[in-house]
Amino acid sequence: MSSARSAKKGRYGFTRRMIVSALGAAFRKLDPRVEFRNPVMFIVLVGTLLCTASAAGELLSGTRPSGFAAQVILWLWFTLVFANFAESMAEVQGKARADSLRKMRQSVMARLRKADGSLVMVPSSELRAGDVVVCSAGDTIPSDGEVIEGIASVDESAITGESAPVIRESGGDRSGVTGGTRVISDAIVIKITAEPGSTFIDKMILMVENATRQKTPGEIALTILLAALTIIFLLAVVTLYPFAGFVSGQTASPGHLSILILTALLVCLIPTTIGGLLSAIGISGVSRLIKKNVMAMSGRAIEAAGDIDTLLLDKTGTITYGNRMASEFIPRKGVSDLELRRAALAASLPDDTPEGRSIVLFTRRGDSMPVGEAAAGDAVFVPFTARTRMSGIDILGPDGRPDPQRGIRKGSMEAMEERILSLGGDFPEELRKTCERIARSGGTPLVVSEGRTALGVIHLKDVIKEGIRERFAGLHAMGIKTVMVTGDNRLTAAAIAAESGVMDFIAEARPESKLEIIRREQGDGHLVGMIGDGTNDAPALAQADVGLAMASGTQTAREAGNMVDFDSDPAKIIEVVEVGKQLLITRGSLTTFSIANDVAKYFAILPAIFSGLYAAPGSSLGPLAALNIMGLATPESAILSAVIFNALIIVALIPLALRGVKYSPRGGATRLLRRNLLIYGLGGLVLPFLGIKIVDLFVNLLGLI
Repeated sequence: MSSARSAKKGRYGFTRRMIVSALGAAFRKLDPRVEFRNPVMFIVLVGTLLCTASAAGELLSGTRPSGFAAQVILWLWFTLVFANFAESMAEVQGKARADSLRKMRQSVMARLRKADGSLVMVPSSELRAGDVVVCSAGDTIPSDGEVIEGIASVDESAITGESAPVIRESGGDRSGVTGGTRVISDAIVIKITAEPGSTFIDKMILMVENATRQKTPGEIALTILLAALTIIFLLAVVTLYPFAGFVSGQTASPGHLSILILTALLVCLIPTTIGGLLSAIGISGVSRLIKKNVMAMSGRAIEAAGDIDTLLLDKTGTITYGNRMASEFIPRKGVSDLELRRAALAASLPDDTPEGRSIVLFTRRGDSMPVGEAAAGDAVFVPFTARTRMSGIDILGPDGRPDPQRGIRKGSMEAMEERILSLGGDFPEELRKTCERIARSGGTPLVVSEGRTALGVIHLKDVIKEGIRERFAGLHAMGIKTVMVTGDNRLTAAAIAAESGVMDFIAEARPESKLEIIRREQGDGHLVGMIGDGTNDAPALAQADVGLAMASGTQTAREAGNMVDFDSDPAKIIEVVEVGKQLLITRGSLTTFSIANDVAKYFAILPAIFSGLYAAPGSSLGPLAALNIMGLATPESAILSAVIFNALIIVALIPLALRGVKYSPRGGATRLLRRNLLIYGLGGLVLPFLGIKIVDLFVNLLGLI
């Protein structure tokens, strides 16, 4: 029963065991060598140690410290523990994910193929990059690699959480496999690409466990700012001691400031709230990204995702579902439907692309035409390339050479027109109008030809993802320029761009087009994000400020990007941007709140400290007592209440730091800024006045002073 209760998760996904573990880690982090990494909390630790040493000295001398001093010292220690607890909770959250990944990192036996073709069983821990292994149905893939032979269904649910198997095959952009996943059917030959300890799972575990030591440039800059503010306030507090003594001697009014009071003042003046939560915010950002099955190679990439202002997106799979299917055959005048279908089938039978398979299925639907009738004679498949933008077959003549007048092709209108004209034929105006009509409707026209004769057009349809237009509108409102990159012709690209709502598009794009636009945008001072999965995407992924590579893609693409999506969902780039935005907004909001709530603490503790200065003879209160606008009962209760509130507010904000400030792109940056200033600026100014007053009432009600 107890174990069941401890395993029960709370509202924020934490078990009792996780909370206990975080609490223990919070006390261990009181080590000065650990606290030194956080300048703000290190100053708090030094002050707390001085106060504790002073109280211990009084005890050793036979003097009992006052209850007020003991309580202030206790709450100063609580402030340190609570700040460490925030960081520990974020670490525990990430380590829970790391533990589940570590369970996948099991040693399995793999069939290693030797140079002579023989197979030997070896532990996966002995595999090295370059080794070739054979995996059949039921086998666990021993390490990261690329499929070099065969095609198989692979269960990647251990990583992605999706139960549906995925296809992994040699060649193309679906060749990448991850260690720990399982082959469901068929057999594949895999070339290992990772050394032991360097797989994607290993890197993800390392990223989570080392998150506390990977500060981003923005976090470093904010840490420097907080350290500068702390030094300024430290100097200000140090000068108060001789000043108070001087005024007390001149006016004969009580003005003695003890180390305890000066430390309490310093802790309330410096930005301890954001100082205690800053590390937790960064670590939780990494955890939120990992929950989305995205591994960032560094914290810098996550922060950059929140700052990008130009986003390159492939049309297929990102804006559309990517399942362009043949939906209609449109023959030219004088050509029968059967003739067009027969040529389309001949050009598509050897074509293993989704479009090619869809043409074969559509051609055979309701038709009993034998495969052998599709093309006569010996045929050689001509695959599609980004440069030719066509595919088909070459029919070999009696001399064994391709006969150009019998070759069958299907491809884009521009590429096919160029081919037909080069062979001495003419491109019918009716087919041009048909292609333009299909393109304007958002479809993709494929022209089919035999030799120099155009036979007709195949209409391919793709479907735009639901809600994509609204998401783009939100990104635009945040000042992010969206650019769709597609190999389709300009009319098709324009139709898809208009329907999806992207700001700009690049049609008939070649592999180098992405790299060119990234360099151009970066030259204009923009931060650029993009996605990719193929080897030809690697240069652009490496050049982009945020390069999201698909885990199912090639090893070259995965190594070039600074993020890897294990779900291999191209649309994930939008969620990555939102996580980055949320990280930056959370950090900015809590910084605003931290600085704003210090104002209330000034009005609580400063009047309490200096209320006796310049007091008239026979009076215990001087003119500075008028600053006690909250009407706090006594100077001691005011100081104690401010210190207690300062500690408790860190605990209260831990869930917000871990969950992140809610981000909504609707309304744009202006609305978001106005909302956050109202909640965390004005709210941070007003809440502490109420909080300190309530704590003061309880302190006096319970007789703690």
